[in-house]
Amino acid sequence: MSERTEMDTVQKDEPAVPDEAADAAPGRGGLVRAARARWQWIAVGALLLGACYAPFQLVPFRVFQFTMVLVYAVALLGLNLLVGHGGQISLGHGAFFAVGAYGTAIMMFHWELPYLLTLPLAAAAAFVIGLALGVPATRLRGLYLALVTLAIAIFLVPLLKRFESVTGGSMGLTLGKPQPPAWTGLAEDQWLYFLTLAVALAAFAVTYSLLRSRVGRALHSVRDNETAAEVMGVRPAFYKRMAFAWSALFAGAAGCLYTWVIGFVSPDSFTVNLSITLLAGLVVGGLGSMWGPLLGGLFVMFVPSLSQDVNKAAPGVIFGLLIIAVMYVAPTGLAGLAGRAVHSFDKTLRKG
Repeated sequence: MSERTEMDTVQKDEPAVPDEAADAAPGRGGLVRAARARWQWIAVGALLLGACYAPFQLVPFRVFQFTMVLVYAVALLGLNLLVGHGGQISLGHGAFFAVGAYGTAIMMFHWELPYLLTLPLAAAAAFVIGLALGVPATRLRGLYLALVTLAIAIFLVPLLKRFESVTGGSMGLTLGKPQPPAWTGLAEDQWLYFLTLAVALAAFAVTYSLLRSRVGRALHSVRDNETAAEVMGVRPAFYKRMAFAWSALFAGAAGCLYTWVIGFVSPDSFTVNLSITLLAGLVVGGLGSMWGPLLGGLFVMFVPSLSQDVNKAAPGVIFGLLIIAVMYVAPTGLAGLAGRAVHSFDKTLRKG
């Protein structure tokens, strides 16, 4: 079956809109949906304006923290494609993050490449590795796939320490941070923030377009019912593998940004705890939601430090309790909690 026939089949799977709903669209329901869409775009615009204004009002340390939120949000965008939209599981996403980070560090430290050139190269390297490691995803699922991805995250750290002449071994590599052009008038932390913001906006735009395309519908059909998707002509193995590759690409780009912002890479920064923390951040933020990665980035950045402040002796305990508390209050994540609030607001408008 050709690729065109396959995509057309996916399109046919979309439920038809009942005549009654179409007739009612110009009425109150249509007005409510239009109003909600307008408010969503207004919210996005306000958030973007606030994001552009914030680095000029915050102290450098806070600017650094919000820069790292954007870095983690880009990584979680990829993980969301794989887990939230692809229906697979990965406990090794931190390994792809490390590929991007170390790839960037090696290109800047040993090859002296311009830092802007390292971003597409690091993302491409992670994409190729993700494409290769996506082969098990076509044959495994559930706990078996989780164990394979966990093994990748486990053996990465000793592998990085092994090639000391390239990776710096346990001591890692120290690099100079990208400096802002003189014409910008920006400080170093502000320049890194806007660089990261630009990459994050591009990543969100690409993800949004991808999920609204035939590829996104195919991913959802595989996630919801793999057998039914195959009967309709969708190739589950192909889309599972591509989900891994796209997920790795975003993680590699995030790893590149991490190296720019931190200026240092070390094997101990990319242990299996990073992969678990990223997955926990995505679940707390909201699986399958466009807002989930951003909320998850806030969680990954601020909750561990908050746990350390609350109890320096056992930050892991506080971190775990906070995750439990959030999931008890919002089982579908923080994005789901916000979605329920919007739904309640819609119901109020419809009754008015």
